[in-house]
Amino acid sequence: MPIINRIAEFQSELTAWRRELHRHPETAFEEEWTSAFVAEKLESFGLEVHRNIAKTGLVAVLRGQTDNGRAIGLRADMDALDITEATGVPYASERPGKMHACGHDGHTVMLLGAARYMAETRNFDGTVYFVFQPAEENEGGARVMIEEGLFDRFPMDAVYGMHNRPGLPVGRMQMREGPSMAGFDIFEITIDGYGTHAARPHQGIDPVVVQAQIVMALQTIASRQVDPIESVVLSVTQVHGGDTWNVIPPRVVLRGTVRCFKPEVQDQTEASMRRICANIAAAYDARVEVRYERRYPPLSNDPAHIALCAEVASEVCGADNVTVGSPPGMGSEDFAFMLQEKPGAYVNIGNGALGQHGGTVVHNPGYDFNDEALTWGATFWTRLAEKALPRG
Repeated sequence: MPIINRIAEFQSELTAWRRELHRHPETAFEEEWTSAFVAEKLESFGLEVHRNIAKTGLVAVLRGQTDNGRAIGLRADMDALDITEATGVPYASERPGKMHACGHDGHTVMLLGAARYMAETRNFDGTVYFVFQPAEENEGGARVMIEEGLFDRFPMDAVYGMHNRPGLPVGRMQMREGPSMAGFDIFEITIDGYGTHAARPHQGIDPVVVQAQIVMALQTIASRQVDPIESVVLSVTQVHGGDTWNVIPPRVVLRGTVRCFKPEVQDQTEASMRRICANIAAAYDARVEVRYERRYPPLSNDPAHIALCAEVASEVCGADNVTVGSPPGMGSEDFAFMLQEKPGAYVNIGNGALGQHGGTVVHNPGYDFNDEALTWGATFWTRLAEKALPRG
């Protein structure tokens, strides 16, 4: 069963919707225009729409032929990124400094396409909840939706998410059971020394030297302290300090991220960071403060629900175009919060080869979602709902 014919008829409309969303990118918890656009479409399909969950999030409810007490959730993220677009496409961002650089505009429209088709056919028994989530990038919109009663107000047996994959041809899908995406932690290290003239460094305590030692030592956590069989990435991504050429500054601030798959590795990494920073600072008579924040947990897929997704993907794309057991990734996803509360699965759908359709990696100023993937995603969502909530 390839793309559903009726959904294929939506292609031009889905493309127009996606490009309209692309013109109006909005970042975390500011998706007012986006949320209104999505709600208007859903209401026009005849769905029951609940707004203002996690400020700009919404849930649409569609009931099947009979109410058998079963329900599933299908989730799409809606937010954009603080990136200046450089695609040059006619529908480029009209909001300076913001763009859809991760394909959430496409995710939103794939789910809208499925909602439209399922509203026409209702070829399932039970209830489908269409979850349109804000603030996936960095701010944990999924966690906020849960805190505001997502699963209490809309009780569901399972929840599913999907992300586009640049570099994977359109019409193909990838997924894996168990740990699939890393946890997302952030850190901030503040090093206080004693500022002085750069020509007389002996009269001060140089935090620039201290931070250099700390940055290098932190790399030994992955290479020499964590079991090589485990995976951990520690990246220092910001260094802030100093104002001019001839002054040793009093303070330097480091920021960065840690990615790993297991809570015990998170614990070990945080403890090692704190010990390394304290001891190096003490050796130079500096002071140090470490702020370590756990943002997103690791994402782990339920084996039974991955098996269901693989079965559906094989029917839609063909078994040869579905990879089950693809390698885990060090990227992170706040859908992990939903999978901590409910069984389910998170899968990847092809978005085209890199270099085609202006294709590049996500979070790049030149990225643009490939509209050819829209009907594939809408078809997958539809078939998944029909398979999870069969008639009779």
